[in-house]
Amino acid sequence: MVNLKKRSVSLAGHATSLALEPEFWAVLEDMAQARGLSLAGLILALDAGRGRRPLASACRVSALAWIQAGGAVAASAPGEVAEG
Repeated sequence: MVNLKKRSVSLAGHATSLALEPEFWAVLEDMAQARGLSLAGLILALDAGRGRRPLASACRVSALAWIQAGGAVAASAPGEVAEG
């Protein structure tokens, strides 16, 4: 059984729940800190740039891309999701 950790976030004035594995939450927290954002601010930026991708998927893909880039995905574009 997968151990997901749920957190509530407010996106465009609407409360929503986001469930991710604890390892992804840890990476997202590191990403937010590196960019000088709160975790909520980072999730808001990822939400704005996710297109049609589900929010949880956008968070996971962004966390993976950040790790693959050595934790150095451009802080100027937090909503971009690396593909390739």
